[in-house]
Amino acid sequence: MKKRGPNKTVEPGRKAAWTTPDCWSGEVGDKMSMILEISAESGFLNVGAMGTYSLEEAKRTFIEVLEAVARNKVGKVLFDGRGLAGNPKFMERFYYGAFAAQAVAKFAARGVPRDTKFAYVLEVPMLDPRRFGETVAVNRGMVVKTFENLDDALGWLGIDPANNPDAGGGK
Repeated sequence: MKKRGPNKTVEPGRKAAWTTPDCWSGEVGDKMSMILEISAESGFLNVGAMGTYSLEEAKRTFIEVLEAVARNKVGKVLFDGRGLAGNPKFMERFYYGAFAAQAVAKFAARGVPRDTKFAYVLEVPMLDPRRFGETVAVNRGMVVKTFENLDDALGWLGIDPANNPDAGGGK
């Protein structure tokens, strides 16, 4: 049975590895909000994202992810954005990729290694089949890759799917 606390759910025997601001971003009824669920797993940060995409929300929530990476001292991030709705424009993909790479570089001073690996699991239209945003971020030094299914993302991160409670069919 799961125990509920303020804005978090914790499995018995597990500690919540996030604070309320990391767990929930945005407000209910805010049509432009993105909501994150962040938990520290064995050797990686597991991030689930839901809601409606906007560039500003994506930037804001990425900073929250970086803060959690610094706090939990992990070098891998699994970002499952299959719960996001939206269709980013070409230039939004550019701006987000550039922003993310720059933010990772700035967070090096706070303990986030530049070689932190970010695996994004997305569905079209959030996932660009041409991977433009990914290319922008990689060209600026970020270690990031986008995937259509969870198992491929876990494999790239070097994580055994058995270590991820949400892994299974890999959708």
